[in-house]
Amino acid sequence: MPRRPDKLKLNALLYGTGSHVVGWRHPQAAPNGNRDFAHYRRMAQTAERGKLDALFIADVVATQGSHIDSLRRSARADTFEPLTLLAALAAVTERIGLIATATTTYNAPYHIARKFASLDHLSGGRAGWNLVTSVVPDEAANFGADTHLAHAQRYARADEFREVVAGLWDSWEDDAFIEDKAAGLHFDHEKLHVLNHQGTHFRVRGPLNVARSPQGHPVLVQAGSSEAGRELAARCAEVIFTAQHRLEDARAFYSDVKARLARYGRQPDHLKILPGVMPIVGASEADARDKLRELQALIDPVLGLRLLADNAGDFDLSGYPLDGPLPDLPPSNRSKSRQQGIVDLARRENLTIRQLYERFASAGVVTGTPKTIADRFEEWFETYGADGFNVAFAWAPGGLDDFVELVVPELQRRGLFRTEYEGPTLRDQLGLPRPAFVRRPSTVRGDVTGPVSAEAP
Repeated sequence: MPRRPDKLKLNALLYGTGSHVVGWRHPQAAPNGNRDFAHYRRMAQTAERGKLDALFIADVVATQGSHIDSLRRSARADTFEPLTLLAALAAVTERIGLIATATTTYNAPYHIARKFASLDHLSGGRAGWNLVTSVVPDEAANFGADTHLAHAQRYARADEFREVVAGLWDSWEDDAFIEDKAAGLHFDHEKLHVLNHQGTHFRVRGPLNVARSPQGHPVLVQAGSSEAGRELAARCAEVIFTAQHRLEDARAFYSDVKARLARYGRQPDHLKILPGVMPIVGASEADARDKLRELQALIDPVLGLRLLADNAGDFDLSGYPLDGPLPDLPPSNRSKSRQQGIVDLARRENLTIRQLYERFASAGVVTGTPKTIADRFEEWFETYGADGFNVAFAWAPGGLDDFVELVVPELQRRGLFRTEYEGPTLRDQLGLPRPAFVRRPSTVRGDVTGPVSAEAP
């Protein structure tokens, strides 16, 4: 079987204390890492030294849990706002991409379009937006809502939200700003376009008060694996973050999503599929397994049960025996694909509730030597289970250091991963085309403060 002509794409999932729920308790972790910029700067520069594609910051607009007895046992109560953090990291890095999560459920399109276009300019074309619809019900109360929007409503809103943001990013043609001092003209008004969007969820006039960004549009990342999420990704995403942990599942997902792109006139290589993975590197297989075992032993059952409940549809499992089976769960209004994955795992392997939360805490963990971890990456890549990985680190900064110093050189030795960056922008690293300017059907020139009139494209 011939080798794939492309190379692995690798993002670093940054969480200050580590991505494992008790990573902050590891002896080598920085327990205050969530609020220490110097710590983030060090990690960002380490990831860039390893030539990774991008820094990826997940986010929710609430504390990650409102159950104090479990929350106080985790390091999930405080985090930086990701766009602010990445703007700061843009100034201390040069080539690595900067992907931030921002919800379409609790934001306005104009805000998101403006912030990500600004980050793209500030970083020289390295910005990416991880579009999410929010899965944490506690977010609703922070924005004046009594309940979280239903799953279908969130995705309908997200689709229109994304359409508005894309339209705002095309408020200006690439060469609109002529800056003609002699004529006294800063921009060519013929190349300014007002969106005048009027839809089901949003009415947005425009134009955006930020020039078209270096990448045309920041890279669009999406993380849903439900039917609605897959279709949204096929229609518009350029990177999709998934959670498959078995190669057969990953290959089925990969094939399904890539096959959908043709319906939207897209090429398969214009969407990169990146499952999450959390490598724990050891000097031997046994050493790596021991590292994981020691980490898992730090999980308090109160925290483990809450972790499972948060991802199984907010269903309280505390009244069930820890060493008994998972009960039947009601349908979730959070992540349907995540809940189904938990149920499938429990039934397939006949796991108890305790075993299940331990497995979920270590979801995506791959233990082994640099060689065996590289073997797994290579197998998934070469058999089309993935285009690369979103790589999380159980504790920080040690997990990232191990990956960059030990695993990346092995991948480079095999010709699977770059030794130098391809170009200045995130699109260059990912092999994605720069979006052409699109003139939307509703546009206006002239007085942008006056009444909007429709004009043919």
